[in-house]
Amino acid sequence: MTSLVQPVRVFIDPVEGTQTAVEARRWVWPLIILAICVSVSGTLVSLRWDAAPDVIRELQSSGEMATISEADLTDKIQTTSRKALVGGIAKGVFVMPFLALLLAAALWVVTWLLDLKAPFERLMSVAALALLPIALYHVVFAVCAWAQFSLTSARAAQLVPSHLGALLTGLSPGMARVASAVDFFNLWSTALLGLGLSAATGIRRSRGLLLAGVLYVVFAGVMMVGLPGMQMASGGGR
Repeated sequence: MTSLVQPVRVFIDPVEGTQTAVEARRWVWPLIILAICVSVSGTLVSLRWDAAPDVIRELQSSGEMATISEADLTDKIQTTSRKALVGGIAKGVFVMPFLALLLAAALWVVTWLLDLKAPFERLMSVAALALLPIALYHVVFAVCAWAQFSLTSARAAQLVPSHLGALLTGLSPGMARVASAVDFFNLWSTALLGLGLSAATGIRRSRGLLLAGVLYVVFAGVMMVGLPGMQMASGGGR
């Protein structure tokens, strides 16, 4: 029971809760909680998702809409819905634990470069605990999605307006991507990451928070701003 309570304590007392969980090397239960929350979210969203608008839009953009039969269109919509269900479950069971492992490996590289000593199991605990706010996001998202009669991709993107881009209007595509990086749950995860790094390596909490902030800026700059911008530019060029 203690193994389960310690990760939950992170939400109530993030400073002491994170330090206690990292020192005790608690990473199994945080990963289980993350996997369950993301899997449930993916399942509920797929059950509410109306795949027809997205499938029709894709067929129109590829020029296949004019030649496809009604029966084939129905089959394609059903197949897309089934893939969404399987993908939602797989994201929780396989993708999120792998991302936690990848994050722990990245933290190991960073601590090695900065000449900070921390056992990998502690860094794995840091990674798993830092992803708990993402698990909470998926719980909120699942509840909001289940309350909808039906859900489209456009509606899903606006269902939980947790980032700055959802609150500001009239932004250019580039600034919208920058604003989307200022996300409540992501910043919460970053703060837990900093507290966890402090507990795992023994550095000051302020230094741990600063290091986590720098890592998030680099991640957001590459994955949330840079790469999407390059994909849009490439698509526009064609």
